[in-house]
Amino acid sequence: MTATPTAAELRNRLVNEITTHRPLPKNVEDALRTVHREAHLPGIDLPTAYSDQAISIKDNPSGPLPLSCASVPSVVATMLDQLDVQPGDNVLEIGAGTGYNAALLAELTGPHGQITTIDIDTDVALHARTTLNQAGYEHVHVIHRDGLLGAPEHAPYTRVIATVGVWDIPHTWWHQLADSGRLVLPLRWRGQARSVALTRHGDRLVSDSMELCGFVPIIGQDGEQTTALGTGDTVRIHHDQDQPVDPTALARNLFATPCTESWSDVRIGGEESFDGIWLRATATDDRVCRIEVTPTALDHGIRRPAIPVRSPALVAGDSVAYLINQREGANPERPFRLGAAAYGPTGVALARDLITHIEAWDRERTATPDLVIFPSSPQSSSGSEQSIRKPESRLELTY
Repeated sequence: MTATPTAAELRNRLVNEITTHRPLPKNVEDALRTVHREAHLPGIDLPTAYSDQAISIKDNPSGPLPLSCASVPSVVATMLDQLDVQPGDNVLEIGAGTGYNAALLAELTGPHGQITTIDIDTDVALHARTTLNQAGYEHVHVIHRDGLLGAPEHAPYTRVIATVGVWDIPHTWWHQLADSGRLVLPLRWRGQARSVALTRHGDRLVSDSMELCGFVPIIGQDGEQTTALGTGDTVRIHHDQDQPVDPTALARNLFATPCTESWSDVRIGGEESFDGIWLRATATDDRVCRIEVTPTALDHGIRRPAIPVRSPALVAGDSVAYLINQREGANPERPFRLGAAAYGPTGVALARDLITHIEAWDRERTATPDLVIFPSSPQSSSGSEQSIRKPESRLELTY
């Protein structure tokens, strides 16, 4: 009879799995092997607690995404690697969740560090407080508050980390982050999200790391908008508030006309990520959005995007083009060919532009842009025409 694995065995097995795919600094690996994730997930069986998956701790009655969840452990590890916590650091966490991440931060900062974690939801903050106390991390400050306000009473912070999806960086975080301090957050722009690591240099935040991620959006930011196309809300465009997406123009029987397909010569493997196409396009093209095509729309004959729920699209006026792929047998290592599906009067031109983005990515697939973020103000201006302007910050991406 096979013995049931203990919590310690499952914990070490999970960390071994994570480090096989991504080597981690020793202090991060040690913290992951030390903190008991199951202690922050009462009622969850051990195999689930130590699976590399997100676990919801509070459902959202008004939407499909949970109000709070325990993040995927491998993503937690990646973001802690990006944060580069040092002993004695003063850390602010936005999004208390289960308290697990705060416990990991406490291990990383050591006895002379300070951790403050904030959550807007009363139940979630109480859950984090309770599990942290029970696990021996009573010194962690848990605050029930809107995370967008930060916690000035314990500032300045040498490290700030957000464990919720952030669309804009509020001025409060700028004021509370020490110069030379690091900020790691799941930042959303043009319909996609990246865990971005930034270091403050005076009036700018400069990135040195970007990783794919997905997080529940922070409450209180509504700059990312959704436009339903003329298909009974079965196709949606997710875009930023500064993008000139015209719901009226797009609703005029956009999918009543035939789809036109354009194809590049670029091919990918079955497990190969092509999100870099999306990322690269955001540096030069203000028309980049995310398209979401539901199963109902696919059943009605709308061309399947490369990933139905999240594929890059170019939107202009009454037309749209989005990323598609198809299997071709010519190259068994990279059997999928990338192209663009186009709808609307100028859809073919948009498809050609999307093909150009695909080809640019293909020439340097692993490249990531330099990202510099500035605080926005009514008087601020930029010498770059490709700045992505938000109410409280301004993004500049260059390759």
